[in-house]
Amino acid sequence: MLPRTHCGDFRVMHIDQTVRLCGWVDTARDHGGVVFLDVRDRSGLVQVVVHPDTPEVHKLAHSLRQQDVIEVQGTVLARSEDTVNEKLSTGAVEVKASEIHVLNRSETPPFPIEDDCHTGEQHRLEFRYLDLRRPKMQRNLQLRHRVVHAARQYLDQQGFLEIETPILNKSTPEGARDYLVPSRIYPGSFFALPQSPQLFKQLLMVAGMDRYYQIARCFRDEDLRADRQPEFTQVDLEMSFVSQDEVMSIAEGLLRAMFDAGVGIHLPEVFPRMSYAEAMARYGLDRPDIRFGLEHVDITDLMKQVEFKVFREPADTGGLVKVMRVPGGGRLTRKQIDDYTSYVSVYGAKGLAWIKVNDRSRLPEGLQSPIVKFLPGQVLEALLEACDAGNGDILFFGAGDVKVVNDALGHLRVRIAHDLGLVADDDHRFVWIVDFPMFSWNADEKRLEALHHPFTSPHPDDLELLESDPLAMRSQAYDLVWNGTEIGGGSIRIHQPDVQARIFRALNIGDDEAREKFGFLLDALKYGAPPHGGLAFGLDRILALMAGAESIRDVIAFPKTQKAADLMCDSPSPVAEEQLRELGLRLRKNMISSG
Repeated sequence: MLPRTHCGDFRVMHIDQTVRLCGWVDTARDHGGVVFLDVRDRSGLVQVVVHPDTPEVHKLAHSLRQQDVIEVQGTVLARSEDTVNEKLSTGAVEVKASEIHVLNRSETPPFPIEDDCHTGEQHRLEFRYLDLRRPKMQRNLQLRHRVVHAARQYLDQQGFLEIETPILNKSTPEGARDYLVPSRIYPGSFFALPQSPQLFKQLLMVAGMDRYYQIARCFRDEDLRADRQPEFTQVDLEMSFVSQDEVMSIAEGLLRAMFDAGVGIHLPEVFPRMSYAEAMARYGLDRPDIRFGLEHVDITDLMKQVEFKVFREPADTGGLVKVMRVPGGGRLTRKQIDDYTSYVSVYGAKGLAWIKVNDRSRLPEGLQSPIVKFLPGQVLEALLEACDAGNGDILFFGAGDVKVVNDALGHLRVRIAHDLGLVADDDHRFVWIVDFPMFSWNADEKRLEALHHPFTSPHPDDLELLESDPLAMRSQAYDLVWNGTEIGGGSIRIHQPDVQARIFRALNIGDDEAREKFGFLLDALKYGAPPHGGLAFGLDRILALMAGAESIRDVIAFPKTQKAADLMCDSPSPVAEEQLRELGLRLRKNMISSG
């Protein structure tokens, strides 16, 4: 039997060769007695020609329907000049069939197996095995393969070991909820699926593995959005005897390898860095899109000079007043401004003050806004100077609680940039955000929380502030942002038992609780734990951005819905009473009815 040639592999060098191909009928056309079949497999599509001079084969070709599975033997011929299809990689040739064998017939699919498919996602997920036959989805999974393969190659060259960590873990609920797995052997006890391999990869450093990586499956029982899944994949790294700079350098090399292999984009040798404080001051978000300007200016001190309560009150009480200049934004209509006002309300803003600069040389007459009358002339002049405003610009203001102002103006900045066409899709800008705060304050529970996780090492210059001013501390944490999306992050870890104990105390985690949740890690730190650090990249998110997909579900073979359900397998699903009894479990009636 002839070896199989993939449909997308045929080129002019195959002309006059006898070949064998297998695949699915994409289209079938009868042009005056000659039947043309487009046959597709995962590599691509090739045109098969069936002439009447092979009556049995010709008759069979007439009976074929879309998605029938066939095997074809024939001869590769050059297409005539006027029939070359330059849109196809195989468009210069065709296969003249001498034999066709039907390997399986197909019923009519529930939706078209083509890229231009307008069937709703729910329906496509129900028949995911057919959805994955679409060329777009096959390209996405091939992209995933190339990227993961390149990651493994790069990390192998850098001396990393690929080591699998356990899927059945101890439950340590921090942040998102764990998925729990009941134990039959230990009734009443549960495993948890890992939210990340964090603790185990630290233990591998204690074990002397030096450089670890894993394409790690992780699980979180949380509310879902377009870029979240209950099970997802990380490219997970950990290294011993490294600094923050060394971890970031390795990560940059990894990304360059992944982008080269995945989409042929060559990333810069060094990515810029920005402190958390600078990102918040200039952009309002800790994941800034740096492809465009629209930077914020802090005018809190300036607004202490005005009587306008909306600005003066937050300026006097520890709040924040910011302004964002939109060059040429004076052309925005009142309806657009009202739409932006509604938009920022989602982030807690009570309104959106604005000023249009019509003629800067004439103050205040050259300014258009309901609030101009509340601002003295010298304040208006200082304001325009601070944000370098010119004729035709518009200024948007945020005033109030620091978080609300940053959230509202930060997201408005991105919305306006897209609305005004300031964002180039082919511009790929990366930036490291560093020097994150060590802690945040939980106002509801009146306690400190770890901004990243409780194993993040404090900045060495700030450890002395732990007991006196913990909210002023910085951490050795770092996030990588691509065009306004955080794609990964990590930190240098705490490797000294006394420092870890002090951090737990600051987080109000008592000795008993720390022992119960993290005892094995605390014990390990006593036995010569080396300095270590690492990071993890969200593989699904990176792939979705590479592919230009609207959701990470488009780059995962068998994803869950936004409600964490598998429509194809109809899961989660009830289990037999016998299974529950064996596990020592009983369901509450109200849980069954609500489900």
